[in-house]
Amino acid sequence: MYRTMVLIRRFEEKIAGILRSPEKDIKTPCHLYIGQEAVAVGVCAGLRKTDYIFGTHRSHGCYLAKGGDLNQLAAEIYCRANGCSGGKGGSMHLIAPEVGLLGTSAIVGASIPLAVGAALACKIRHDHRVAVAFFGDGATNEGGFYESLNLASLYKLPIIFVCENNFYSTHLPINECLANTNISQTAKSFKMPASKIDGNDALKVYQIAQVAVSRARHDQGPSFIECLTYRWLGHVGPNDDINKGLRSQVELDSWIKKCPIAKLEKLLKKQNILTEKHNVGNKNFCSLHKQIDQKIETAFKLARKSPYPNIKELTKKVFKTQ
Repeated sequence: MYRTMVLIRRFEEKIAGILRSPEKDIKTPCHLYIGQEAVAVGVCAGLRKTDYIFGTHRSHGCYLAKGGDLNQLAAEIYCRANGCSGGKGGSMHLIAPEVGLLGTSAIVGASIPLAVGAALACKIRHDHRVAVAFFGDGATNEGGFYESLNLASLYKLPIIFVCENNFYSTHLPINECLANTNISQTAKSFKMPASKIDGNDALKVYQIAQVAVSRARHDQGPSFIECLTYRWLGHVGPNDDINKGLRSQVELDSWIKKCPIAKLEKLLKKQNILTEKHNVGNKNFCSLHKQIDQKIETAFKLARKSPYPNIKELTKKVFKTQ
């Protein structure tokens, strides 16, 4: 879990660095996941490869946490033919069906009914798979959110609703767009277990998700997990939006102190699972981070050298063919 969280963080930092640089050769809009890594990693750590997940416009973390290929993700960021979406999706429309990620959508709340549909299919087939919908607090303003929770509860579908509550709907604070900001309380009204937890605590997320997964596999119906977390950067792009007056530096600093990676790192040090020392083989932070950085550098070099999609294949994989 720690390795995956660092991989996500360093990957996103690499993108942010490129977007801030003069070359700025990434053209697709990027919604970065820095600060929220514990949610996707904690949930996906307890899922099987065959389980389904659906994500949002901010889903690089979900893709990597579910086991998506790093090189294909980097290529997709550059809209290249060997990207996970064939260069047609860019940052916001990722897919990796080989590991259960059936798609991410830039439409607010779109992941929710899609995941419910997948869960219904699982129930009909009796295949003991679980579907997970990742979505932000802003999605709870959508009508599809309420319809989906109702249907999932009514038919006891094997689904987990994971709300990544980062307190902002695009640029609007949650208390300015929701009459009831206790989102998990809303979920309880649909007669399903609902938890509100520290979304920056990967182990807590994992533990709660495991209970939800077990319920879903044993035909006990849906669960709802509201993960309180925070994105360090702005809604889209590499900047923090402080100068736009959207949030304060004090608020951002307070959440940086709650860094999910630092929290897990502290535990690993305490239990001597990883160490700062350089003389214990690969069981130290320095060597682990170096390995991850090397993989990321390789992935971006390959992406830049890869070809763009052939214009003749523009309509391929758009419509279902017999």
